[in-house]
Formats: sequence, C-alpha cells, structure tokens
Amino acid sequence: MITLSKKTDFKEIATVINDAAIAYKGIIPEDRWHEPYMSEQELQNQIDEGVQFWCYHDRDKIIGVMGIQDKTDVTLIRHAYVRTIERNKGIGGQLLNHLSKLTTKPILIGTWADATWAINFYKKHGFNVVSYEDKERLLRKYWRIPLRQIETSVVLASSNLTNSEETEKSK
Repeated sequence: MITLSKKTDFKEIATVINDAAIAYKGIIPEDRWHEPYMSEQELQNQIDEGVQFWCYHDRDKIIGVMGIQDKTDVTLIRHAYVRTIERNKGIGGQLLNHLSKLTTKPILIGTWADATWAINFYKKHGFNVVSYEDKERLLRKYWRIPLRQIETSVVLASSNLTNSEETEKSK
C-alpha cells in the first residue's frame, strides 16, 4: 500500500533512506559520501523545502519511500529508496508510477552519475538522460545542491520535458 507520509513516519523514513543509501558507498565520489547518508536534520530540511514523501507499506512497515517536489513548471522526484532486503520486487516502480500520476508537469530526476542501477531503473520507466548542458542548467535551476554534486550527477527527464524545454528555448 502506498500512502502519503505522516509526521509519525519520520524516523522510519530516515531509516529506509540510510539503509538503502549504503548502495552508494564506494560508488559515488568519496568526498560526497558521509554517514549517515542523510541526517534527520537534512531530511527535515527537505520536508521544509516542500518534498512530500510517499511510503510503500508492507505489514505496517515502511519498506520504500519516494519524494515529490513541485517546482512551479516541473515536478522533481526526490530521494527514492527501498530497503536493501526488499529490492528488485517492483516497489520502486510502483512508487514512481504512483507519484508520476500526481502531476501533469514534466518530471525531473537527479541521481549520481555512477549509480548505473538507478539510471537504468529510471530509463526502464521511460525517463531519458538529458544532455550535459541541460543537466548543468536544470540542476542549478531546480535543486539546491553543492557544485561538487552537480559535477557528479545526471538528470533524467520525462518525455514531456523535451517539448516544454524546446518551447522555453525558442522564446
């Protein structure tokens, strides 16, 4: 079952994120890795900045989380994680499908360039990696992340972004 998170889910969301983020250790640049991967303060900051977390529940336990954030003309998918022992069961796909239906705007997703499994997951679900130039522009416009993270990330976009972006460039 997928539900919008409640305040009482906060600690469990942090647990899911930090359990699943272990997959990044040794993959992403060493200077970007820290433990915990996302502190409770950072999670609260994300919520305060408008990230709404949705939770996948199984037997009253949260086993997957994914955030969605409205950014006026686009929607961002943020912080998509499934507990390590629950991976490859379609949970991430169900969350992504659910969140994708919550918006008619183009969807952008940022992830680490070396997280090939994440990139392949989003490609499998119809998202495309944008050009280097678009990645740089989009990350600076819609995310508040350090320059080093911009350098080591990619952006994937829903198919309806292309038309929107072409219209914006022709103005």
